[in-house]
Amino acid sequence: MTQEAQSSMLHRARLKALFKRIIVTIFIFVLCYSAIAMVYASKTFYKVRQNYAFILETLSGERKAVSRVGWHIRLPIFTKLELEVPLMNQELHLGNSIEPKRIMSRGNVALWTSAMLTYRIRDLHRWGIENRSPLTLLQTDFDGIVKDVMQGETINELISDRVRIKEQIYRTLKDTPINEGGLTLEEKYGIEVISFVLRDTRYGEKLAAASEEKKRRELIAEAENYAADLEASRTRKLYAAYSESIQQMRQSLGISSANDPSLFDFLNQQKWAAAYEKNQQGQNTFVLNNTATAVPVTLPSAVTSMPQAAEEDPRGLPYAPKP
Repeated sequence: MTQEAQSSMLHRARLKALFKRIIVTIFIFVLCYSAIAMVYASKTFYKVRQNYAFILETLSGERKAVSRVGWHIRLPIFTKLELEVPLMNQELHLGNSIEPKRIMSRGNVALWTSAMLTYRIRDLHRWGIENRSPLTLLQTDFDGIVKDVMQGETINELISDRVRIKEQIYRTLKDTPINEGGLTLEEKYGIEVISFVLRDTRYGEKLAAASEEKKRRELIAEAENYAADLEASRTRKLYAAYSESIQQMRQSLGISSANDPSLFDFLNQQKWAAAYEKNQQGQNTFVLNNTATAVPVTLPSAVTSMPQAAEEDPRGLPYAPKP
């Protein structure tokens, strides 16, 4: 065997050994990564974050809360992680949705409203161990309490008195038992009610349109009443002025109430005389009082027989028409 053949065989052997090492290294890496992934997926090692806790169930069926921050280890077959519980402030929406929900007020009038409760878990044992599916139960109780309060109010109070209703619902959620003689919401679930907010309260589209029409009619009626009050006030002032003028005329003429018919006849004659004086162009319509609101009175036109041609006297002057 020549020198070149030996070097070629050694080179091939080195390449085969290198490839085997690479394959073995990749296999070991994949195996280790798979083992770590399986351990992590099974949560044999699990991490408790700050403001979080875990509910752990042991092989004996005992359930306990783990709230210490850091890494923890458990036996994957003999223990089970049931629930991860956030200990921060959490929100709960009416109807489990941020969209407005339809609620019937007192009087069976529909109202669209949305609300949000902010709460914090204080007792892990009460929340995660004594209650199965605590979030679902809390959502049901929250919706029921809010609807009970809101359906006991009229539609106008729900729209115009939001502050009082909001505070009433907050006190009910925080201090009032869910049932008579029972537990409050905080006692039942081990939570603290932080705040309650009514995000939106509004009419439906048809009811809103009807409300706008009602407001428009009320404004028109109010304007008409105001105008009528002004007219009544003007009439009262005018009547007072007339009464005072008549009284002064009585005093100046020295007449008593027994002469009222004669006085009224005189005033009536003066009224018609003034009306005829204003009728300067042969109109048949004139106004008794010089106001914009006076009622026009139509007089019959005078019937006179006018001569066809004017007669002349012997001196060449026209005769005056004879009645």
